[in-house]
Amino acid sequence: MFHMLHRHDQQTGAIAQVEFEGGPYGAGISFFVGELAPGKGPGLHRHPYAETCIIHSGRALMTVGGEETVAGPGDIVVIEPAVPHRFTAIGDEKLFAVAVHASDRFIIEWLGEEPASEGPDTARVVR
Repeated sequence: MFHMLHRHDQQTGAIAQVEFEGGPYGAGISFFVGELAPGKGPGLHRHPYAETCIIHSGRALMTVGGEETVAGPGDIVVIEPAVPHRFTAIGDEKLFAVAVHASDRFIIEWLGEEPASEGPDTARVVR
């Protein structure tokens, strides 16, 4: 058996054109597909599972476990479970990225900041 979600059936969020939670479909992953203007991105947070970010275009200033790095087109950043992280689109062009969550639902723990500067407001929040 398979499931197909046509574009008009897909969930969207504040910074994500697509927010997909795999649980209802028997998929063991969830993901965000997003396009962010420079200066936008989620606040500091963590997940109890790994997150893999794939940068398609633009650049992201990422803070992961207290270390800063810049990710650009073609880069893949794997964030281990429970590691605090945030990212912000930088430069002159929009950031287009996919964030794959190794979970059938989103679990986001915000860490002392606003949930997001135009961040995923429909995700489950754990405090």
